[in-house]
Amino acid sequence: MRRRSPRRLLGVLAAVTVAFTLFSSATTAGAADTATSASPGTSTAAVQPLSTSTPVVFVHGYTGNASNWVTGMSVFQLNGWSSSSLFAYEYNSYGNNVTNAQGLATFVNNVKARTGASKVAIVNHSMGGLVSQYYLKVLGGNTSVSHLASIAGANHGTTFASACLVYVTCQQMYPGSSFISQITSGDETPGDTKYATWYSACDGVIIPYTSTRLTGATNNNVLCQTHIGFLADTVVLGQIARFVAS
Repeated sequence: MRRRSPRRLLGVLAAVTVAFTLFSSATTAGAADTATSASPGTSTAAVQPLSTSTPVVFVHGYTGNASNWVTGMSVFQLNGWSSSSLFAYEYNSYGNNVTNAQGLATFVNNVKARTGASKVAIVNHSMGGLVSQYYLKVLGGNTSVSHLASIAGANHGTTFASACLVYVTCQQMYPGSSFISQITSGDETPGDTKYATWYSACDGVIIPYTSTRLTGATNNNVLCQTHIGFLADTVVLGQIARFVAS
């Protein structure tokens, strides 16, 4: 029998390693303000299939779109969701986040009507945090949302928005804006909705990076992940899938 060359054996080993990384996920996120110990993009445990009937609505960030959630939706499907239960809401990044939140309210109602579900879960990123928080708190959307997961959300604003203040959405995203005051005054996590956030000191766009944290939520400190890197982090996305299934 012909022996395989060392180079070919190494290639097979590398392929197996990549496959294991893509189809595995870290364990469920821990208590509030805990650090995620696994390195971003790696995994420590095999995916355990979950069963849930909760539709999930993904809300992108500034200048984003539905394509931001390709990896996120794949991870949710690996964890037991059907593609017909996963939805991406798109909005105008340069308009007004009040209008964007109103559009989210309509979108959620349409998802509920389409799926027959009484509530949905929302997973947001970056400025999507502002849109989601306004919907839940100011527009009373918390009664239609079972879980809210905020990934690097600009929930208390970011000074990075100073680079685009020509747009209303960026004015609203700047710390201390009247919009930020509306969604942060009093109870930041209203209703029976379960809230969780994921944030990192390596973010680079949410400044300060702790802006993502919400009082009353399970706040998960990821050791080091970039703002855009979160969207492809299968470890964090796997944790979020488990949070939504809780």
